[in-house]
Amino acid sequence: MKTTYIKLSIATALLLGIYSCKKGEATASEIAAESKDFTTTDSISSAATMSVKDKQFIKTANVNMEVKDVYEATTSLEKSVQELGGFVTHSNLQSNVFSEETFNTSNEEAMLVKKYQTENTMQVRIPTEKLGEFLTLINSKKLFLNSRVINAEDVTANIKYAELEGKRTKKTGENITQLKTNKDKVNLSDENMSEENQQQLANMDVANNLKYSTVDIYIKEPKLRIAEIAVTNTKNIDNKYKFNFLYDVKNAFVEGFYLIQRILVGLVTVWPIVLIVVIGFYFYRKNKSNNRIQQTKEHNSAS
Repeated sequence: MKTTYIKLSIATALLLGIYSCKKGEATASEIAAESKDFTTTDSISSAATMSVKDKQFIKTANVNMEVKDVYEATTSLEKSVQELGGFVTHSNLQSNVFSEETFNTSNEEAMLVKKYQTENTMQVRIPTEKLGEFLTLINSKKLFLNSRVINAEDVTANIKYAELEGKRTKKTGENITQLKTNKDKVNLSDENMSEENQQQLANMDVANNLKYSTVDIYIKEPKLRIAEIAVTNTKNIDNKYKFNFLYDVKNAFVEGFYLIQRILVGLVTVWPIVLIVVIGFYFYRKNKSNNRIQQTKEHNSAS
């Protein structure tokens, strides 16, 4: 009976935990969303720097903007992240080539012209107390701000619930130790320990997200760039070595000599077939000659 009661208690607690988490997610407020701020000096939303007594927030930001030079902006932002005590978790800088064409400038040289646009998708983690300062640094790099979204999720209730869950699993563990040792007790103990480990992992994840804010950044250049790359005039090189009369005549003569050799070797290889053909032809001619003589004799006798 005690075992059944404990199982029901654990199942009820798990269901309540799931419901509470979903409820917390549904009530998390998106504090600020700013976009298309192009003309005035950008001021950082209060969501990035706000602090409310007895409240704890997980803060995130998403910035989409155009910059003069993606590579320069990337290296500058990565350096700023490091100086502020944060770290880069993702950076994907790439150049999208829209066209490329080669123009011959002399018999030996040519110019490869590429039209391309550079972009970078980044994700960084910044100490939460430095989020406002970092967003100000990002803003200083922009030519055109497409969008900026700042979120502050209130996780105060979730943290309190996690504390209560920790006490519950601890109490459940104590109750399990008082049960008579059997298979059910081992299973219950294992399940309770697994639940406790998961709760600790969730607590560590929340603590990490409270300490470090996640910022997703997408930057690109507003117009296509042109790259001029000096290369070799391959077309002229191909024409230069495409045909050499004396060399090709010499090779043709040698190849012809080798061809005769291969034919002779081939005939030697099939000598049984050649012998059969010769013998067959010999008997064919002999038989034909005998028939002709016989016909002549018959014709003379008839005359």
